[in-house]
Amino acid sequence: MTQYLEFEKPLAEIEGKAEELRAMARENEEMDIEKEAAALDRKAADLLKQLYSGLTPWRKCLVARHPERPHCKDYIEALFDEFTPLAGDRNFADDHAVMGGLARLDGRPVMVIGHEKGNDTKSRIARNFGMARPEGYRKAIRLMRMADRFGLPVITLVDTPGAYPGKGAEERGQSEAIARSTEACLDLKVPIISVVIGEGGSGGAVAFATADRVAMLEHSVYSVISPEGCASILWKDAGKTQEAAAALRLTAQNLKELGVCDRIIPEPAGGAHRDAAAAIKSVGTAINELLTSFDGMKPAKIMAGRRKKYLDLGKKGLAA
Repeated sequence: MTQYLEFEKPLAEIEGKAEELRAMARENEEMDIEKEAAALDRKAADLLKQLYSGLTPWRKCLVARHPERPHCKDYIEALFDEFTPLAGDRNFADDHAVMGGLARLDGRPVMVIGHEKGNDTKSRIARNFGMARPEGYRKAIRLMRMADRFGLPVITLVDTPGAYPGKGAEERGQSEAIARSTEACLDLKVPIISVVIGEGGSGGAVAFATADRVAMLEHSVYSVISPEGCASILWKDAGKTQEAAAALRLTAQNLKELGVCDRIIPEPAGGAHRDAAAAIKSVGTAINELLTSFDGMKPAKIMAGRRKKYLDLGKKGLAA
């Protein structure tokens, strides 16, 4: 059953009426309602296109957080072969909010690492809603260094509201772990490709997304703080969330203009949650094309290009 977002209520009504007609026809075979149902389908398709053609930044946040949106595990299972999960930071524990391991992408050996939110109550609790603790970032560092040793490209899938801010995480060095993970990204001698598949929240996302190429799904978001957090700090008013989302310039389109995002990956009509298979296929195509651009490139050139990319960030704003 489709879960509709608040702004999709008119769409829910139309699609609900079409389904009611078809349910009545299933109970009474003599009824011929296909013409009316098809008209409702067309009306729903037009409304869906209209709703998603002009999403506000806040509505994009809602789409990026949609519970039925495909998550890291879905991408790994669909795109990668011979995935061998690697667990633990060899120091404290295994963080289930971060999954990663060796795999093949269309025959190419790679290391894939990502945030996993879970898809039901039990798995979301087990995965801590995609909020990594220090051991999660230290696991990622271990896997990145292993990839560097064996000359394997690194692919990261970013989908987190942010690093876990709990007392235990802070005691175990959360900020230091995030900084070390960001440093590990910058030190790699192999290509690193990052895709924001949902939310890219704060340092928890930066720790995975300090990459040679950053791609974002069309309706994903990437920001220094959540709109709710921004509104509570700047305006002391939760009602200012929509204004905060606009001010943060967190959409893929905003970040492409700023030079933070290198490529926007189109989503199916109505968002990735309406056609997960198509969204996953588009991400796979983008990753392959981005990786291919590094074929034959020497480590020194890869590292120099990455350094330039991040030193140049912000220059567009200064020039303006």
